[in-house]
Amino acid sequence: MRDDTKAVHAGRHPERFEGAVNPPVFHASTILAESLAAWERKRLDRAADAPGTYYGRLGTPTTRALEEALTALEGGHRTVLTPSGLAACGVALLAFVEQGAHVLISDSVYGPTRHFATRFLKRFGVETTFYDPLVGAGVDALLRPSTRVVFLESPGSLTFEIQDVPAICEVARRRGITTMMDNTWATPLYFKPLAHGVDVSIQAATKYVVGHSDAMLGAITATREAWPPLRSTYHELGQCAGPDDVYLGQRGLRTLPVRLKRHWETGVRLAEWVARQPEVERVLHPALPADPGHALWKRDFTGASGLFGVQLKPVGEPAFAAFVDGLELFGLGASWGGYESLIMPTHPEELRTATKWQYRGPCFRIHAGLEDPDDLLADLAAGFARLRENP
Repeated sequence: MRDDTKAVHAGRHPERFEGAVNPPVFHASTILAESLAAWERKRLDRAADAPGTYYGRLGTPTTRALEEALTALEGGHRTVLTPSGLAACGVALLAFVEQGAHVLISDSVYGPTRHFATRFLKRFGVETTFYDPLVGAGVDALLRPSTRVVFLESPGSLTFEIQDVPAICEVARRRGITTMMDNTWATPLYFKPLAHGVDVSIQAATKYVVGHSDAMLGAITATREAWPPLRSTYHELGQCAGPDDVYLGQRGLRTLPVRLKRHWETGVRLAEWVARQPEVERVLHPALPADPGHALWKRDFTGASGLFGVQLKPVGEPAFAAFVDGLELFGLGASWGGYESLIMPTHPEELRTATKWQYRGPCFRIHAGLEDPDDLLADLAAGFARLRENP
């Protein structure tokens, strides 16, 4: 089956639920066994990692349905769900490190993931360094005997560099190092990390999987080899997702292909228009031919999402405030991936350590929602007009 069909059918088993098209929501903690023998079978099955329902924290039929669907789209062995995308990043990292370990993370990584590594992991004796996202196979020079994980994010959350994922993973594999990647931007519809050599694929399902800005959810999909440490760490930390959020993730997944195509088309159209404005230094969008990462994006990705960055030339704060504050269709807020368009100022210069952000003007991020593109363009045009009218 192709991905559009998998998104509709994977994880659904109407025959198990009296014909219900959507897997029902199970609100459950305790799961009863009908006999001592049945209880013992459950205990042994759980130890053997067999599918089943043993205790609410370990998953219910609601959980299994979405895990199965995401595993099918990712092309992985198994998936676990967490209460947020950050929780997914944290659980994945903790599964493969120990005291004295070293972790290598892209300098363009999601800010909270960066802080988890430099603050939380540091407290337990794990050292983190950051690498230039454009390093490619040159990552080999940065690896140490103690390196346990290389953590990728392509494109980066704020600056949208595309990494040479196969090259980095090939180097790590030769050294026996686990690779993991935050793939929230592309989703497994437009990039399949495991097929490009990554061991663990991570999504903030809060974003495009849920798709309606009304639930928090994370997902981690692993290869067969990476599954055992991930599974045990996930169970030991108890980072399970709630059934209602999981259900909203299931519901969103069924329309992900059609939504994501619209986000992609609108995002490119907005990015192309913004790039022509004289106040713009550059647009950060790998699907644009002028972007430095376009060749890698075209080689490895099959599509783009609606999220991109804009770097303005230096302007006064009143001018930038006039641009943002007067927007009618772009909400000012964090997150993205929902049906609504968003804008958010960003400060990549505050996060970099391996590389330096060279621009001095304001930088911001746009998420292109599902509104009519002409209306969004008119809103942006009015914003740039206000910017020009203010000192």
